[in-house]
Amino acid sequence: MESTLSAAAEELLKEIKKAFQETSHVPDDLLLGLKFIFGSSAVPALDLVDQRSVTRVTSPSGRTAYQVLGSSGKLYTCYSSCHFCTCPAFGFTVLQKSESLLCKHILAVYLSRAMGACQELTVSEEQLTSILLAEEEDEG
Repeated sequence: MESTLSAAAEELLKEIKKAFQETSHVPDDLLLGLKFIFGSSAVPALDLVDQRSVTRVTSPSGRTAYQVLGSSGKLYTCYSSCHFCTCPAFGFTVLQKSESLLCKHILAVYLSRAMGACQELTVSEEQLTSILLAEEEDEG
């Protein structure tokens, strides 16, 4: 996973990946760990994974971003490489108030990767640039 997460969080996500690969489900003890480490983001993130709301968007050069269809129906762009999401909750609870490690969208990305549940979309360099610029325009 990413070096921006705590060692405990990284280890938990590795254990979830291993358990899911072996049994196709996540044991209760790991679900409790998820709730303990990620707090109120855990259950909504699992819901997003169940709904297959995470799409890995890749360009021919290998650049990758993730798009997550939030529970509100809005599409958010997440960058696992730098641990960032474009949703308002990330800006407020993670960046401004430091109340959480991450938002439910980023956690859904990590969980989807661990469980092999990401949708896959390959786009041109221009399309990926448009996706990234559209986010900047929304914020501006």
